[in-house]
Amino acid sequence: MKLFWFLPTHGDGRYLGTTTGGRVLDLDYLKQVAGAIDNLGFQGALLPTGRSCEDAWITASALIGATRRMKFLVAVRPGLVAPSLAARMAATFDRLSGGRVLINVVTGGDPVELAGDGIFQEHDTRYEVTDEFLHIWRRLLAGSDAVDFEGKYLSVKGAKIIFPPWQKPYPALYFGGSSPAGIEVAARHVDYYLTWGEPPAQVAEKIALVRVAASRQGRRLRFGIRLHMVVRETEDEAWRAADRLISHVTDAAAATALKMIARQDSTGQHRMLALQKNGGSDRSRAALEISPNLWAGIGLVRSGAGTALVGDADTVAARMKEYAAVGIDTFILSGYPHLEEAYRVAELLFARLPLTHDDPDASPAARPTHAGEVMANELLPSAQRNSGAVAGASAASPVLVK
Repeated sequence: MKLFWFLPTHGDGRYLGTTTGGRVLDLDYLKQVAGAIDNLGFQGALLPTGRSCEDAWITASALIGATRRMKFLVAVRPGLVAPSLAARMAATFDRLSGGRVLINVVTGGDPVELAGDGIFQEHDTRYEVTDEFLHIWRRLLAGSDAVDFEGKYLSVKGAKIIFPPWQKPYPALYFGGSSPAGIEVAARHVDYYLTWGEPPAQVAEKIALVRVAASRQGRRLRFGIRLHMVVRETEDEAWRAADRLISHVTDAAAATALKMIARQDSTGQHRMLALQKNGGSDRSRAALEISPNLWAGIGLVRSGAGTALVGDADTVAARMKEYAAVGIDTFILSGYPHLEEAYRVAELLFARLPLTHDDPDASPAARPTHAGEVMANELLPSAQRNSGAVAGASAASPVLVK
């Protein structure tokens, strides 16, 4: 298993739905959370994306120097940014961080938010855009001399990357999309397919569909899951903590939040909503425990990942192994507040899980670097063995120094 944590760039606190126990979200606090992730031994952290969050790329960039080994799973948004620019951003971050960026491809599922960003396409059309985006992005970072692409929505001519990424052929691509259109994009392009925390049987069904789709493309994918955690030393303590987490959420607040979440056209989001019973008015364990130790209370007010594993350490570890048995090897976890819960999860779960955070694909033997200034905005300076080389000698063959 690989375990990631979460950087709460849309806010944090001890309770949901209230400022009571809320944390001031600033760079100092994010450095504390990132420092915990880095020092405790998590593989890295997911940074959320959208207008409710601080920008993921700027936040992650600000934390490169405050961390040593953790990886940053940062979103690109097809339709919001050109694929060539996104490729340069990924290559730059990868080089400056020493190979510590991973890419989360987010097509987007909230038509209201998307309209605010100037995106008005229907659901399946957005995945067509994502497909074209990834065709260009992957070819650029894999080292093509120049990329020409003429698509229905995106086109480039002579696009290129001068400075290649650290990781080969490029930083790993993560992606979640539960609709048929989303699954087809995953099958063609990505390395890791992500799902939100549905019951294991539903996750197994989804993984089976994705595997078949990937097989048709001659590809094999790996799988990850996004879950919250409420893990304690005893089962009773864990369930009391879960109840406390939503103790400030009023019926009116839950109803309003669920109505806003329901406007999304995301298939995965609607699968999350379907896990709620009685419109969120019943807060009992019987209503919110949708599968053994899988609790839907967070989804009362939170879009996206809305479920948590709740229980004592042995039980939660056993539930995680159930997900591993159906094909999940990457767990992207979080808990409120994210600083303290990072420590709690590490202390209670790490020793109970078969963890491996080695990633040989991300650590090539030779990592290209460059020296000297780029010429004419395109040519890298040639390597010169003799410092007295004749002025005006040809530099038509740019060389990367290794």
